[in-house]
Amino acid sequence: MDINEIKQIAREKLKGFCRVCNFCDGKACSGEIPGMGGIGTGNSFRANIEALAKLKLNMRTIHDVKNPKTETTIFNEKISFPVLSAPMTGASYNMGGQLTEAEFIDDIISGSILAETLGMCGDGADPAFFQSGLEAIKKNNGKGIAIIKPRLNEEIIKRIRLAEDSGCIAIGIDIDAAGLIIMTMKGQPVETKTPKELRQLISSTSLPFIVKGIMTLDEAIIASDCGASAIVVSNHGGRILDYTPGAADVLENIASHLKGKITILADGGVRSGSDVLKLLSLGADAVLIGRPLIVGAFGGRKEGVKTILNKIKTELKHAMLLTGTKDVRSVSKNIIAKL
Repeated sequence: MDINEIKQIAREKLKGFCRVCNFCDGKACSGEIPGMGGIGTGNSFRANIEALAKLKLNMRTIHDVKNPKTETTIFNEKISFPVLSAPMTGASYNMGGQLTEAEFIDDIISGSILAETLGMCGDGADPAFFQSGLEAIKKNNGKGIAIIKPRLNEEIIKRIRLAEDSGCIAIGIDIDAAGLIIMTMKGQPVETKTPKELRQLISSTSLPFIVKGIMTLDEAIIASDCGASAIVVSNHGGRILDYTPGAADVLENIASHLKGKITILADGGVRSGSDVLKLLSLGADAVLIGRPLIVGAFGGRKEGVKTILNKIKTELKHAMLLTGTKDVRSVSKNIIAKL
């Protein structure tokens, strides 16, 4: 599908909830929740974009890199490039309802597989959201990752068992969603976690466990010490707390201490293959993409998701070629210009 066609269709279907801007930077939708904006002033959404924009790439063209390798492995699954679809829910109240929750998440999971990578499903105030995600993963032979809200531990463990039954390859919690007021309002309380509570969740399953929503080194170390297989450096798309740094602002410090000890994923503001390469150079093993794939799903269903992801993949390979980067599994810090 054509990108412009996808955007045009999505603009109509998302009207009133997302403007499908030519460049998605959170300025037009600041504070629009429900909707796709960032909380409050929208500063945290914009911080993700700005943190990536201030990083400049050193262009190098005198080298032996002819065909950069974008393939990698995450949780023992081979993927064609180090980009995963982020967990997203709320098609009915954040995105306008032109797609049902089941249609939306099936497009995300299926479209990701068509692009030879993996998608994540999320959780929400309506328990049916999580079930829709699991059904999409099961339909696709377990090729997906289930992320659960930080509910009471006994509720999370119930959902872990459901996720295990779906055959998913990994599971986790978006611990930063402890600030989602709508969950409590809908009778689905969420909470922060102590290290003891986190350890209980991780030890309750044999699946790789992901802790999403880490923004400081001390909490990254706690997650690692509790036995997490992976962390996601993320401020929840700027939708939880106003005035946080961008993910790219804090990633390098976290990775400098934990690279190789735990899988490090990064999420926030990725709009191009160059953005992916920047985060890999800061220490991420792979990155997550969210809002652009909403446009893909609403504008072209699973084929739209595939188109957006393949565009990112092509851009990543191009950026690797022009920075002398041979392999996504060993991206040098020296590709970032020290200005």
